Amino acid sequence: MIGARVRDAATSLPAVPAYLYDLPALDEHVASVRRALGAAELYYAVKANPDAELLRVLAGHVDGFEVSSGGEHAHVTSLFPGMPVALGGPGKTDAELRLPHHRLHVESPNELRRLLATGLEADVLLRLNPDLPAEGAALTMSGPFGMDEEGVAECLPLFGERVRLRGLHTHLASGLDADQLLRLAGILLGAAYDEVNLGGGMAVSYAAPERRFDWEAYGAGLAALGRGRRLRIEPGRALTVYCGFYVTRVVDVKRVRGEAYAIVLGGTHHLRTPATKGHDQPFTVLSTGAGPGVADEPITFVGQLCTPKDVFARNIRTTARVGDTVVFEMAGAYAWNISHHDFLMHPKPAFHYLRS
Repeated sequence: MIGARVRDAATSLPAVPAYLYDLPALDEHVASVRRALGAAELYYAVKANPDAELLRVLAGHVDGFEVSSGGEHAHVTSLFPGMPVALGGPGKTDAELRLPHHRLHVESPNELRRLLATGLEADVLLRLNPDLPAEGAALTMSGPFGMDEEGVAECLPLFGERVRLRGLHTHLASGLDADQLLRLAGILLGAAYDEVNLGGGMAVSYAAPERRFDWEAYGAGLAALGRGRRLRIEPGRALTVYCGFYVTRVVDVKRVRGEAYAIVLGGTHHLRTPATKGHDQPFTVLSTGAGPGVADEPITFVGQLCTPKDVFARNIRTTARVGDTVVFEMAGAYAWNISHHDFLMHPKPAFHYLRS
């Protein structure tokens, strides 16, 4: 359920659909993560949400930013010229390999050879795609992401004075709890590297938003595993997802073959997350309408797009009337920035920020 501050802001917006970001909540959450991690370095994966106002809050707590394209690099370095940047992602262009960085995550032997051909200096982490058990993971980074052990072995003899091997990078899996991530990290840290970036993938539950990743346990586990190594993590979703809300309004309620539907302004071209992940996006209905609707029965919330896939949540028992405000929660990561904004050319949402 949303708090009073978000509720009041949502009902006073001049127009919807709109995104609403709670910056004090983000600041408090990331500060608590930073404290829990102790000596481990914290980078933010910009791909999760590159909104400049969110990045300004994050910059006060993180050790750097992880970017995966020249566009993200330009965005971050223009906002924070002196902030350390780690450049990752598969298929880097020659221009991207030339970008200034704190660390470059090399994805293949060929990419390393292309980097060497630039003649530039670079500090490199080799991205390993480990064959580790990850039961229960929402996503594992296989295929084009990183290298297997043979690829890493092919890279090792290529390093020299200008292009320096600093350590290992990996993204173990997405959607795992602290114990699971620590178990995988323990296997990985058996390798002899002084610096290891363990990526992100901390579990986020859209079905139970109140269930949060145990950062205290994870930080304590990393301290025990570190043994003098330089450890780094780069979460994205788990840092920003809770601070974002997509606010819209019910424009129609109808029944089709006995099933109730609430059609809201906007749709998954603004908030693609539920369609991408196949889940019900958590939401709160605020009783601001007086039109026709349904009371305390299952109803499916959909958007305005001409596709049956434009669904936010299916068969959720609630009350909804035309004119009601709907606040979709957990919209602070992989939401607006991964959505197909121009499909049907509906108006784009506004963006508002709670600052106190």
